[in-house]
Amino acid sequence: MAVKHVTQSNFHELLNESRPVLVDFYATWCGPCKMLSPVLDRLASEHGEYVFAKVNVDEEGALAEQFGVASIPTLVVLKDGKEVRRALGAMPAARVLSLVEE
Repeated sequence: MAVKHVTQSNFHELLNESRPVLVDFYATWCGPCKMLSPVLDRLASEHGEYVFAKVNVDEEGALAEQFGVASIPTLVVLKDGKEVRRALGAMPAARVLSLVEE
């Protein structure tokens, strides 16, 4: 499964998702975001039991503001439509996966 690119218009799909969701708030110019992107792509293809999504903060400022994103990359884990965890910065795949699994 691929990483889902999310906008304000389709974000509600994540809130209605029955599987745990990891949302990456990122920007195309952000170095750590670029490092994290292939990690998320790989995890999304290997772990269909989770949803991996990306929100471009430059294009979707309202969503970033709604989630209080002040630094990127910010990873937010949603379960049953509610935030249960968050982490900042690039990290290895094992750490990203542990965020969703906890």
